[in-house]
Amino acid sequence: MKRYVLAAACCLSVTLISSFKPAEILQADEKAAQTDDAKITLTAGTWDNVLEQVKANKGRIVVVDIWSTSCLPCMTEFPNLVELQKTHGDKIACISFNVDYVGIKNKPAEFYRARVEAFLTKQKATFSNVLCNVESDKVFEKLELSSIPAVYVFDAEGKEVRRFDDSLLEDGEEEAFTYKADINPFIKGLVDQLGQAGK
Repeated sequence: MKRYVLAAACCLSVTLISSFKPAEILQADEKAAQTDDAKITLTAGTWDNVLEQVKANKGRIVVVDIWSTSCLPCMTEFPNLVELQKTHGDKIACISFNVDYVGIKNKPAEFYRARVEAFLTKQKATFSNVLCNVESDKVFEKLELSSIPAVYVFDAEGKEVRRFDDSLLEDGEEEAFTYKADINPFIKGLVDQLGQAGK
């Protein structure tokens, strides 16, 4: 009788032990679940790839946010890009263009992927995200951009209609623009025009 009780106890303990997971595995599972739920994608590319995506979204207003994890104002404003997509749904397409890569030889663009993905996952940025694989200085030179954050807005025909950057900065102001004060009202106006044109 004692043998059967012992055998049953052993089977029960094996079953219980196998149902428990170490903390590291549980955390990994949790992160994977969060990533799956958020459906975050991060594709390596260039500004030309971003413009290709703009063309591919003809019929929708496209908002491109140029940002970096080393830019505090960029990360502060980023949740507003996510909210903008939620607010307007399929009438707009949001694209984030990360420029963390600065051209250091031992830190290629892919070196920054993990931290960029972590930020995007936290923000639940389910739209198109591009990890720039060209040095940021070259991007700034090409776009004649002196600093970030910067946001480009394209109309439903793919034409650039507004650029929000530090050129809008006025004396005494700390920020050249914000989503709430500047970008959101502008996008709402474009969305309203698009709706009227579709009637």
